[in-house]
Amino acid sequence: MKKITKQTYIKWYKDMLFWRKFEDKLAALYIQQKIRGFLHLYNGQEAVLAGALHAMNENDKIITAYRNHVQPIGLGVDPKRVMAELLGKETGTSHGLGGSMHIFSPEHNFYGGHGIVGGQIPLGAGLAFADKYFERDGVTLTYFGDGAARQGSLHETLNMAMTWKLPVVFIIENNGYAMGTSVHRATNVEEMWKLGLAYEMPCGPVDGMNPVKVAEAMDEAIERARKGEGPTLLEMKTYRYRGHSMSDAQKYRTKEEVNEYRKIDPITQVLDVIKAKKYASEKQIKAWDTEVKTEIAACQKFAEESPFPDKQLMYDVVYEQEDYPFLKHK
Repeated sequence: MKKITKQTYIKWYKDMLFWRKFEDKLAALYIQQKIRGFLHLYNGQEAVLAGALHAMNENDKIITAYRNHVQPIGLGVDPKRVMAELLGKETGTSHGLGGSMHIFSPEHNFYGGHGIVGGQIPLGAGLAFADKYFERDGVTLTYFGDGAARQGSLHETLNMAMTWKLPVVFIIENNGYAMGTSVHRATNVEEMWKLGLAYEMPCGPVDGMNPVKVAEAMDEAIERARKGEGPTLLEMKTYRYRGHSMSDAQKYRTKEEVNEYRKIDPITQVLDVIKAKKYASEKQIKAWDTEVKTEIAACQKFAEESPFPDKQLMYDVVYEQEDYPFLKHK
């Protein structure tokens, strides 16, 4: 496993803080009706991504559901283009045609952004099958929520992935509530990692609020897949501070519960280590915070000043694609 160093903690802090503030800005823009449709925010779950990125290499891929704004940023997509996509602008990752739920950037190994609940699970196995078939050194990280784990396609996919020893890691981001129904009301198997036992698949729970624990578990799973030993199912026990989407009144949980989880906030955990080990001064930390605010303001300016796509494009991409090579499969 790559060493977790001073630079690692600083990167984690700056990245996770940027992702948190980026999502906060999107919430504000949604309230202003500059973002339309649905908006699903990642606040609280940042350690799941930060730890995974530490364990990945340049050939590995991510595919996930519709809570998908910060993953492409972590993989190197320009956050200005992500915000532009959310505002429906031509400069967005999908030229404004995908929106919040369909961020996509195959050149950065990010394959969505999928609105169909659980629809990305077999697609992730398909990406892994392609890597194995073409003998490429890549592992696909396939993310889905505790609600999507109820889909029948999960079991079909786990069976095939294990039978064919596909280089894929299945990650349940268990934030406790699916859309609004708690895990204990939706299943008799609350320890969701145990779903892998039926297929004799390596599996286990992970503290999804701690990027170190995530990095350790992901490193083991990714290396197992890369060596040809097949898939792993990991249950990241995490939490989201905001509702399922911006339209969620969150009547199914208390403010006290949310505040309890804030005591183990992943950003705070990393910052506490930085301070305890004197990796940075208070002045440096404040400078990073200012830097993040400046970067997000630049993203907003870029997105708001970008043009909307030509209306004709929305018709043309449905009926013909010859003039739009960016839509063709590479």
